[in-house]
Amino acid sequence: MTTSKSKNFFHNIIRSFNSSSNKESQGEDLGNLAAQDQKVFNFQTLVSATKNFHPDNKLGQGGFGPVYKGKLEDGVEIAVKKLSQTSSQGKREFVNEAKLLARVQHRNVVSLLGYCVSPEKLLVYEYVPNESLDKLLFKSTTRDVLDWKRRYDIIAGVARGLLYLHEDAHDCIIHRDIKASNILLDEKWVPKIADFGMAKLYPEDQTHVNTRVAGTNGYMAPEYVMQGNLSVKADVYSFGVVVLELISGQKNFTFNLDPECINLLDWAYKMYKKGKGLEILEPILASSADPDQVATCIKIGLLCTQYDHHLRPTMNRVVLMLCRKPNTLQEPTQPGYLGSRHRRSHGPATFSSTTGMSGGSNSGSRSNSTSTTTDTATTTAATGTRGSSALASSTPDNRRRHRGSTSKGTVSDPYGKRPMRE
Repeated sequence: MTTSKSKNFFHNIIRSFNSSSNKESQGEDLGNLAAQDQKVFNFQTLVSATKNFHPDNKLGQGGFGPVYKGKLEDGVEIAVKKLSQTSSQGKREFVNEAKLLARVQHRNVVSLLGYCVSPEKLLVYEYVPNESLDKLLFKSTTRDVLDWKRRYDIIAGVARGLLYLHEDAHDCIIHRDIKASNILLDEKWVPKIADFGMAKLYPEDQTHVNTRVAGTNGYMAPEYVMQGNLSVKADVYSFGVVVLELISGQKNFTFNLDPECINLLDWAYKMYKKGKGLEILEPILASSADPDQVATCIKIGLLCTQYDHHLRPTMNRVVLMLCRKPNTLQEPTQPGYLGSRHRRSHGPATFSSTTGMSGGSNSGSRSNSTSTTTDTATTTAATGTRGSSALASSTPDNRRRHRGSTSKGTVSDPYGKRPMRE
């Protein structure tokens, strides 16, 4: 192996794609990133490390191809993403992920170790031994390893990772596909956000970018799916879904505990308004859970998934709210999802000391947001997720643009995950 600057890394990747019509603009974009050492892996080294990409070493299917576990000669374990030879969509994601992760360094974001572009295109990552969150959370034989403390630490870690991507990275990065299967857990159960093939990069001097809908059904914010309005609040929404899934042990899109509720968000809000919020907690967590922490996280999950994206907190606020008591947080309004219709309220959000965790329902909550059409084409289910400033005012400023806000007409994906051509 040899080392080279990331400028050469990106140049080599771009040069290897010889049929793209926008090759020149992609190369210029990647080449402008600041230099950083990246390892160039010899192809045979990775073949040997993965035992010729043996099926037994396959960890899963990533955004643009399979992912294999490998072990280098020095004993270091790695994960290798292999670009599918038939995926033109995957080529764009390959470049996109390399471009973004080369400059990202955070404890809660997966680390890119290097690359190989010939004869096959591969990205090499740190190996995360406990694999993805969904493999533990949604299987009855493994979910018991996730006690409340671990789930709370996962919530807090993902929140810090998203805060870094949105506000502290060199450029604002919107992930666009936060979900349980894209949250990896290391040997100490530290969560790491992964799969940046769909992510969007926003330089400081750029506030509008034309984009199209990409993501996974059940995790995408309604304003993004139906109007193509993309901002950091789309990631906030997805994070809120993951929070409620961690608390309940239920998948949002396949939820079926209550036939009167459309999904997990609908049920969680219904239980909260009845004063039974703590009842959404997965029963196996009862002995290990801290009631105040659970109540706070339920409220955060509901605040993050509110229909009106202006009312959702930033990840900075979320990190701060995780340290607060539930009765100090503002009241959540109705959650948003495909097919939901809400009426905008003009009154300010209120705070209540009698939250929906016990006793009667709260009368101080605010109903909001605009009505939406229900005939929009939707995606089908897909299988496989530093705060120092003070809390912002509870009254939203609808005129303020969030960093990385974009808008374009609706385009839905019939396969439920892959991004549409841009």
